[in-house]
Amino acid sequence: MKKLFIISFSILFFISCGSGKSFQSFFNDHKRDLGVTAFQVPNFMRALLTNISPEINNLFGNVKDFKFITFNDITTVKQNTLIQEMDLVTTNNFTDILRTNTVEKTKIVSVKEDGDVVTQAIIFNSTLAKTSVIYLKGRFDPNKLKQLSETDQFENLSNKLIQNYQPKAITPGFNPN
Repeated sequence: MKKLFIISFSILFFISCGSGKSFQSFFNDHKRDLGVTAFQVPNFMRALLTNISPEINNLFGNVKDFKFITFNDITTVKQNTLIQEMDLVTTNNFTDILRTNTVEKTKIVSVKEDGDVVTQAIIFNSTLAKTSVIYLKGRFDPNKLKQLSETDQFENLSNKLIQNYQPKAITPGFNPN
């Protein structure tokens, strides 16, 4: 009985000390939340993204996986929860290259590296009005990612994505056909 307890406790201990939370699990946990816009771009649609801006075009030439999720008009509790969940994701072998925490805004740019090349990047921007997260997988120049983040190019990208993919309002009117 004592041996069974020790084995069971050991298994539970190792499971609880696992790899943490992945971005895919964060994405899957929230893509169905109310007020969320989420994109997971398949390979054939990446060409459409390259037309958004020249800087992003240079970056997207190397993208193998792209996910985007945005939360609008969230509460302080929801914002803190999202920040804590993103902390769990980024503590899983990611390195922060930029982190800004103010009362108004939290900004995180966190990467996984292979030598001097970034292989995964998470760009997290959070305010009460809008929280957005961009996940990129591929091979990138870390200085280029930092520069794009510091000049708010990723925020501009998220706004352009939403504008390009929001359904256009149809004005009711007379249709003679």
